[in-house]
Amino acid sequence: MNTTTTQTLAAPGAMATTGAQDAAMLIGRVLLAWLFIPAGWAKIAGFSGVVGYISSKGVPLPELCAAIAIALEIGAGLLLLVGWKARWAALALAIFVAVITPIFHNYWAMAEAQQAMNRQAFWKNIAVIGGMLFVWAFGPGGWSVDGKRARG
Repeated sequence: MNTTTTQTLAAPGAMATTGAQDAAMLIGRVLLAWLFIPAGWAKIAGFSGVVGYISSKGVPLPELCAAIAIALEIGAGLLLLVGWKARWAALALAIFVAVITPIFHNYWAMAEAQQAMNRQAFWKNIAVIGGMLFVWAFGPGGWSVDGKRARG
């Protein structure tokens, strides 16, 4: 691996990007974060219902799991939004979504009436994981806290 490749992997925010690319990366981060931040706030407002839903899926320690979900959705969502430690926030959210998707959208084990909606949610979540992996791989772009720090 040459020095340029190593440098790019270590600091993807330092990659040269155009204004259009930075704008697209900002919009992408905002749209991805928009999935998580409001969901985390809603979980706070309806905490007991969320705990009941998690419990109904057979997940152990539902209160702790709900608290972890809130912390990840709001915390990592905000980091992704502003682009600070965005690569790690995106990776954490990708792992989180990968873990919860087969538990909460297991359409193959549901009644036919629930399958279509949950199949769509399952594959949407798979696409979200893909988007998060793009942020992890390429960084948040120049219009981010990480991007500004990389430039100097």
